[in-house]
Amino acid sequence: MNQSSLSLIKMCENPLMPKTDYKNITARCFINAPWYDLKNRYLELFLHHGIQPEIGLEGLCLYNESPHEFSRIAVALNEADLSCTLHAPFFDLAPGALDPEILRVSRSKLKKAAKLIQVFKPLSIVCHLGFEENKQGYKRKEWLKIALATWNELEEVAAANGCLLMLENTYETSPDIHETLLSQLNPATSGFCMDTGHLMSFAKTSWKDWLPRLSPWLGQLHLHDNNGASNEHLGLGQGSFDFVELFQFLSASALRPLITLEPHSEKDLWHSLEYLKNTRLLDTF
Repeated sequence: MNQSSLSLIKMCENPLMPKTDYKNITARCFINAPWYDLKNRYLELFLHHGIQPEIGLEGLCLYNESPHEFSRIAVALNEADLSCTLHAPFFDLAPGALDPEILRVSRSKLKKAAKLIQVFKPLSIVCHLGFEENKQGYKRKEWLKIALATWNELEEVAAANGCLLMLENTYETSPDIHETLLSQLNPATSGFCMDTGHLMSFAKTSWKDWLPRLSPWLGQLHLHDNNGASNEHLGLGQGSFDFVELFQFLSASALRPLITLEPHSEKDLWHSLEYLKNTRLLDTF
């Protein structure tokens, strides 16, 4: 019996493992998977359940991982007919930095992530703007010029490989900065990734304040839940976000963004999939 078989047996003995087949749901969405977790812990689970990963490239994997390992996982996903998306690194980066040395390092790491587009052939690569009004707001014009140059460069790399560049909300408290940037990027290759949990925990504003303005660019959703106090990344329906109302708006507006679930535990993953099964929110996707 090979190691892969042993891993699969161990996985299927996991008490968290549901008996329900969610492949009808997982075929319509992506699940966040930090690189080392996907590689070392969850690859067999993803392959077995037909789960399409959003591969997180945070940390040092872009410096330390063997190119062969990236290719190996890409081949495994491809052979299982699983698409993927990528999530570019976020920590310690300043894509609109006024300091040229900080900007150089930030762009260098983002370029390393963008090189993996050729390897994984993702549908999208999600990036964070890194804009905070109480910091960059004092130099908004200068920050915007530099940030736009950063995203223009990544947009070109993504577009050349049939991949969408998605700019996600994090600490931004209004849609202003996304609207300004996206209006200057190519709408055919760049878009907005709305993160429901970040809206509640950081922006303290409703999606209703964002989507009427950013709907023309909406290309992806990051779905997780909380109660507004902190960024808990709970399973869907375990916090206070009204996902039913959001999806009613999407349906009425004929919007069909990519969907990514961002649970931070396996238990919350199965809870989210059961929630989507019961609510049938993805029936039109």
